[in-house]
Amino acid sequence: MSLQYLDSAKRQFTTYKQLAEKAMAQIDEQGLNWQANEDSNSIVNIVKHLRGNMLSRWTDFLTTDGEKPWRQRDGEFEPEVLTREAMMKIWKDGWQCLFDTLNRLTENDLEKTVYIRNEGHSVLEAINRQIAHYAYHVGQIVYVSKLRSKEDWNSLSIPRNKSNEYNEGKFSEGKK
Repeated sequence: MSLQYLDSAKRQFTTYKQLAEKAMAQIDEQGLNWQANEDSNSIVNIVKHLRGNMLSRWTDFLTTDGEKPWRQRDGEFEPEVLTREAMMKIWKDGWQCLFDTLNRLTENDLEKTVYIRNEGHSVLEAINRQIAHYAYHVGQIVYVSKLRSKEDWNSLSIPRNKSNEYNEGKFSEGKK
């Protein structure tokens, strides 16, 4: 059961990663750096934050606190203009760290306790916490991408007014 959980978690992380990538691909570089106002984050800021979080949480996951002393969280939200290429490099760095760690975990590791900001979590709780956190920020990336793409947006889920058509297709395929 525990290894099934890890496989499920990896699929969920992969789904959110791909969702954000599909959204970001639909906007130009200017849109990646756009902020709605002074208190909001650009997609670049969100990507910097996710990378910082991933490197902090997943580096030495089982042996050190998930909030590393070298992390500069506040700096992740400082406005910075990045090219798409530079942004995607840091995006990939964070995800690589996460997946490398998940791929090393064993069934016995799932019974261990890890710490985030000195608060104990089971490994399962820590993974669930990160799935929820990353899904939250991926939703922000999708929303900002949709705002910036205007009428050129290609739906990443069931398009508006297409639910019945989508369901008919799904139910005609049989169970998977």
